Amino acid sequence: MDKMKDLAYYNGKITAIDDMMIPANDRGFYFGDGIYEAAMVFDHKIFALQDHLDRMFNSAAMLRIELPYTKEEVGALLTDLVQKLESSCQFLYWQVTRGTSPRNHLFPGKGVSSNLYVYSKPWSGVQMSDEYRLISIPDTRFYHCNIKTLNLIPNVMAAQQASEAGCNETVFVRDGFVTECSHSNISMVKDGVFITHPLDNLILPGTERKHIIRYCGELGIPVEERAFTLEELYTADEILVTSTSHPSMRAMELNKRAVGMKNPELIQKLRDKYLSEIGK
Repeated sequence: MDKMKDLAYYNGKITAIDDMMIPANDRGFYFGDGIYEAAMVFDHKIFALQDHLDRMFNSAAMLRIELPYTKEEVGALLTDLVQKLESSCQFLYWQVTRGTSPRNHLFPGKGVSSNLYVYSKPWSGVQMSDEYRLISIPDTRFYHCNIKTLNLIPNVMAAQQASEAGCNETVFVRDGFVTECSHSNISMVKDGVFITHPLDNLILPGTERKHIIRYCGELGIPVEERAFTLEELYTADEILVTSTSHPSMRAMELNKRAVGMKNPELIQKLRDKYLSEIGK
């Protein structure tokens, strides 16, 4: 089979992304009733695949979506799919919805299986920046941000607000404390300590956040998992915005105020760890 420029997979069918057809009665269409994951692919190998599979199955369990396959089966499928693309560097996305059935708020009855959709496309490479600009807004989202659900309208609106303000990301603030960004985790460095919000129902358990904490342990960098305020963020030595597709975005502006950029050596050590893990 010739290599493809991009591909989509839906319940066993493989096509180019633009050619994929999904039933209108897929509950993802009506209710956003599903969960998703995204991973980077380097040299046709999925980075941190097990972390993404663990989070996928945790999210599905919290939403009571039954998965008719094991982690190993999903991993094998994804691994096979990324071999079919020409590009060795890819962005891989997959989602599971509760199934296909006529619109009804109640879960479908027995016999309705969940739907698995996957797509993969070429990616330009590792995304790292020293010129990230941020704005902050109140965090008015629901209280299940730890589930990687398809319900992302508040995040979409926040990301658009940042773009219209000439910024790259939006920082959510809830009850005086910074939680995360519209599509990223946010952490800070102060006096040589890496500080990040604890894992609870207010933030997504980011895979890159997990790896950075591990890198800190290997490098002897102290870590504090605690809530911090916007004022603390203004005075931080460094502000680091992280996600699967943008693993190391260093903020230099927050609400039009110059911030961070005071400990480049520590940030470079963390970046070097990431690059060594993906073989770059």
